[in-house]
Amino acid sequence: MSRGKGRSEASGSTCGPDTAPTGPSRTLPTPLSGAPGSRLLRALSLKESLLSFSSRNRDQLPTIHGEQNKLLTSYRYDHLANMLTKILDEQPTNAVDIIENISKDVKWAQLQKKMDTLRDEHEILPTFEAAEKRKALFLKANGEGDEELEEEIGETPLPNVMETAFYFEQAGIGLSKDESYHVFLALKKLTSVQPIQTCRFWGKILGLEMNYIIAEVQYHEGEEEEETEEEEVIEEGGKGMGEVEDEDEKKEKEDEPPKSTYKPPPVIPKEENGTGANKYVYFVCNEPGKPWVKLPPVTPAQIVCARKIKKFFTGRLDAPVVSFPPFPGNEANYLRAQIARISAGTQISPIGFYQFAEEEGDEEEEGGGGRDTYEENPDFQPLSVAEMVDSLATWVHHGQSILKQGRCVWLNPFQKSEEEEEEDEEEEKAEEPDELQQEIGPPLLTPLSEDEGIQNIPAWTAQPSSNLIPQYAVAILQSNRWPGAYAFASGKKFDNIYFGWGHKYSPENHTPALPPPVQAEYPSGPETTETRDPTLEEELAFKAATEEALAAAEDEEDEEEVVEDDEEEEEED
Repeated sequence: MSRGKGRSEASGSTCGPDTAPTGPSRTLPTPLSGAPGSRLLRALSLKESLLSFSSRNRDQLPTIHGEQNKLLTSYRYDHLANMLTKILDEQPTNAVDIIENISKDVKWAQLQKKMDTLRDEHEILPTFEAAEKRKALFLKANGEGDEELEEEIGETPLPNVMETAFYFEQAGIGLSKDESYHVFLALKKLTSVQPIQTCRFWGKILGLEMNYIIAEVQYHEGEEEEETEEEEVIEEGGKGMGEVEDEDEKKEKEDEPPKSTYKPPPVIPKEENGTGANKYVYFVCNEPGKPWVKLPPVTPAQIVCARKIKKFFTGRLDAPVVSFPPFPGNEANYLRAQIARISAGTQISPIGFYQFAEEEGDEEEEGGGGRDTYEENPDFQPLSVAEMVDSLATWVHHGQSILKQGRCVWLNPFQKSEEEEEEDEEEEKAEEPDELQQEIGPPLLTPLSEDEGIQNIPAWTAQPSSNLIPQYAVAILQSNRWPGAYAFASGKKFDNIYFGWGHKYSPENHTPALPPPVQAEYPSGPETTETRDPTLEEELAFKAATEEALAAAEDEEDEEEVVEDDEEEEEED
């Protein structure tokens, strides 16, 4: 019965193109492999499906005559031929069921451009690029092995970034675990290249194009002095060239124009490396895996100007800082100035963790600026989390505050050395400026309870990391003056970190400084007023008066000569 039924369906498939196949012929399998009889039946079934597809498409088209009908017929024939070629090449198992999809694929293939002569563009995914950049962090240098593990067991300048990230994570602060680990590896690479004694992950400052990951380090003794000597040699060489140029200019200029009596204010020198605002050295990079770049030391002029402007960082250290007043440097200098300001106001620690050395008892009286060094207290007894959250007096600043002058230790810019005083003895005393009043900032290890608030907002906000499980909570402090600055304390462990845009909070909108007033005009008078040209009558009158004066002078001379001659004759007689 099955053969008869198959033959009747096969015989019915010989109908014209207008006849649509019916019955279970559409459900027959269509692979073109197998016995000769089965292949014949399946080929006939495929033919019926193609004819049915052709008839349906023909009924949907409008009536076309002439050459357009020939073109359409030729297109349909080519389309069917391409479909059969695709089926014979691929040999799908269910060609009858997916005949519509095969037709769409053939049509779409004709619409695509043929670019066999060109290679396909290799698309690099962002994740692949990031992995290539961080690949160097996971590679070990040649020769590293058990010896490196033995060294790491002892003292190492590398901080435990993951432990710090864990404590800050209790309050929802910090980076992702992946990024924190990448920063951990980047700091390890930095400590292996530079002669670093201490290293700390300072934080992350956001930028418009790229961000800055910042590391705070201290060099071994002697390493930083060499760099300072090199900078001084460069400066001295520049001065020598300037002196030679000045001598040449003096020789060339015989008649010098009048010199201005204006004297610019003296330049306040920067603090030495390892002291004040330059106590630490900072390295930055845009992403973990990129090279670390050392920031230059900060100068008082840069700190003073940074307080007057507010600029977003771009992420490029060589970018210019366009502002008013003009900033003396590029973005690297501005970043260093902001880091100094943030560190001076937000580096805090639990009270009693640091103490002053006993040898510094008289330093406050001698220096006048207070103590600037401290040491860890070996007898420190940590307070409970509840006590550190309830009172800000349990926290202190262990970073020196920056004065209005831009330095941590005040310096009199008009104070001169003995040699300079001997050279300037001849100058008038009236030109000497009035003595400046010495600036004195808050001493080191000042409690946070003495910090001034911002209108009705306190300077700091303290809270536990969890109110549900207070026995395992961590004390978290947040700075309201510098949004993004945080600190934690848990037992004898504490740390500071910063995540933000590097801007100080201001309750009012930022208003740039106004330009200075326009300089007044020079006072006019007879000495500076240009005389008018004389008229012709005035010139003639002046000429006549001059001739009369000359004639009168000649007459006087003649008279004097006559008188002298008479006197000589009388003497002879």
